[in-house]
Amino acid sequence: MTPTPEESSEYLIIGAGILGLAMARTIREAKPHASIHVIEKESVPAWHASGRNSGVLHAGFYYSSDSLKARFTREGNRFWREYCLDRGLPMNPSGKVVVARTEVEAEGIKELKRRGDVNGVDVSIIDEKELAEIEPNAKTAGIALWSPTTMTVDPNDVAKTLEKELTRSGVRFFYETPYQRRIENGSVRAGNRVFRYHALINAAGLHADRIAQDFGFASDLLLLPFKGIYLESEDRNHATLPVGTNIYPVPDLRQPFLGVHFTVKVDGTVKIGPTAIPAFWRENYKGLDRFEWTDFREIVGWESSLFFKNDFGFRDLALEEIRKYSKKYMVEQSRSLVKTLDPSRFTKWGNPGIRAQLLDTRKRVLISDFRVEGDRHSIHILNAVSPAFTASIPFARWIFDEYGKNGQWISPEKGSMHS
Repeated sequence: MTPTPEESSEYLIIGAGILGLAMARTIREAKPHASIHVIEKESVPAWHASGRNSGVLHAGFYYSSDSLKARFTREGNRFWREYCLDRGLPMNPSGKVVVARTEVEAEGIKELKRRGDVNGVDVSIIDEKELAEIEPNAKTAGIALWSPTTMTVDPNDVAKTLEKELTRSGVRFFYETPYQRRIENGSVRAGNRVFRYHALINAAGLHADRIAQDFGFASDLLLLPFKGIYLESEDRNHATLPVGTNIYPVPDLRQPFLGVHFTVKVDGTVKIGPTAIPAFWRENYKGLDRFEWTDFREIVGWESSLFFKNDFGFRDLALEEIRKYSKKYMVEQSRSLVKTLDPSRFTKWGNPGIRAQLLDTRKRVLISDFRVEGDRHSIHILNAVSPAFTASIPFARWIFDEYGKNGQWISPEKGSMHS
């Protein structure tokens, strides 16, 4: 019998999405000579949510001041802006306006301004005349919120550049190497290899809850998948595109989704969306591709229960989001944000993404903030939802500072870190 190949390292990271890459970079900064291995089930980095997101670098004014999101988004925005500038990566510094569709929503603008002030974010309330100077096609009910530091980047460019830098620094990437199972403390099986390690970081995104449960964590947690799709403009004539600035509505702060909005991509083209449609399995991107029966049964079982009881308004959300499969309905939703819009410019669906939103199965509520659990053997990043791309580097540094003690992870009695 051929022996199973073995690999050994001080640090083993599961997942080459933006948080796995950010953790590798953070460890390399702190421990220049440490051996770091990253295992990834796909053939390239950032194949899932990290490479399928809108590329928006958020400013950090949506989040309550006691959240991890508020702590890391402003700093992350600054970090990635400087990172892209230093490396000549494309950026679109178009800013963002949040507009009010009604006078009631205008009160929501004031709440976002208050949060922005508390979080130290550069935002200002502007009137309709000032809004017209920034984005002539945007409309609002009296006031709007202006965020000059919001911008867009190409998330795949960023991830691939970071991966190349990490490879040059000695980090080893093992692609097409899916996590299989935990063997014991200090070793796991992935692909056709056994990986031995001193410390493990689970940054597996859509599958992070399952891996955490293999290590005795996340017992009352489940990642619910929501499919996000944008309608994209095929018009490359920037002079005739409907907007040149990101335009968002006032969100329902009780939900983790921001509503249908206009995003100006890094190349200047525009997209409308996204949806937040409940998906039926974790990688339910298109048709029956990547279908998994066990996953389907568990996810649909929970979604059916949440739908029946309408926990946290899940039934209302699901029925509303399903309507957005209609291009006509999606465009109609976006009309409330602008003065004029030609629907014929938006005919192509973009590349779908899956938002892995963490559900507390005991309380039957969605967890909005980032969530991390771990012990001295392993750390599990469980709820890396938007704005995780923006916040990834300061988030990774916080994880390392909280759990790392001179290369040792914290003791088990301190095993759960979240706000």
